[in-house]
Amino acid sequence: MNKHKLQELALAVIDIESRAVAALAGEIRQAAFFHACQLMLDCKGRVVVIGMGKSGHIGGKIAATLASTGTPAFFVHPGEASHGDLGMITASDVVLALSNSGETAEIITILPIIKRLNVPLITLTGNPESTLAKEATANINVRVEREACPLDLAPTASTTAALAMGDALAIALLESRGFTQEDFARSHPGGALGRRLLLLIDDLMHTGDAIPAVGPDTLLSNALMEMTRKGLGMTAVVDEGGHLVGIFTDGDLRRAIDHKVDVHVARVSQVMTTNCKTIHPGMLAAEALQLMDSKMINALPVVNEANKLVGALNMHDLLRAGVV
Repeated sequence: MNKHKLQELALAVIDIESRAVAALAGEIRQAAFFHACQLMLDCKGRVVVIGMGKSGHIGGKIAATLASTGTPAFFVHPGEASHGDLGMITASDVVLALSNSGETAEIITILPIIKRLNVPLITLTGNPESTLAKEATANINVRVEREACPLDLAPTASTTAALAMGDALAIALLESRGFTQEDFARSHPGGALGRRLLLLIDDLMHTGDAIPAVGPDTLLSNALMEMTRKGLGMTAVVDEGGHLVGIFTDGDLRRAIDHKVDVHVARVSQVMTTNCKTIHPGMLAAEALQLMDSKMINALPVVNEANKLVGALNMHDLLRAGVV
């Protein structure tokens, strides 16, 4: 088999599956799609997704997508359901069943229990005349003309169509619930978005003895030593009450040297920057990043409402935390 034949087969798969997904647009305009969305929006419990084989793998992904976009959901293997896992389904839940044939034996077996619980049943099937489709509270037809497999056997186009329909349901529900970036971040705290939207200054700032700080009358040479010891590229300048009166940075040092200031004689108050930019505890780390970027600075003192120094933060802290 040569390169061109392989490419030809692969392109045929993409063509078949893309047409299968495009055909779903007509089904989304049907009443069943709206009914399914309404059932899940009204659900007081969880959406329990079930499916066997490849449909089970797709069902697991749909359950994960629903859960991460504001619709509590989990996957139950129908084979295990008849051996105890049916106890996971309660009367306040909704069941979402995936079966291309609509005749999957393991799902048909547990239908009486689902009916006895009076749980709404949403099905994604490729056969609207199947047992599952007829027993469903809402059946969404995800039929495909053919599988992308040359033998028309391996679940390919049918699983792609089911996955796309699951995504359509999840995103429609997301919009209906008014789900926000912050909501998404709360369910993805380990991801980059979660770090940007949830991480606070308090989680990253240096506190206590780790804060670089000197008094206004400190010799410039000693202020430099404080900067070196604390390694933040700056030192805050505070009065006797701990209130911030200025900041001395690497940039201030370069300007002092350019003006031939004697670091062994001059006081830090002579060369420090007053009215410097500050941040407050409780602010998002992303806000600190935005401030640093807009003002082209690399470090910020953290002060409370009384302008008392309580912490310090620099760009490296944000980099290490993955906020940048």
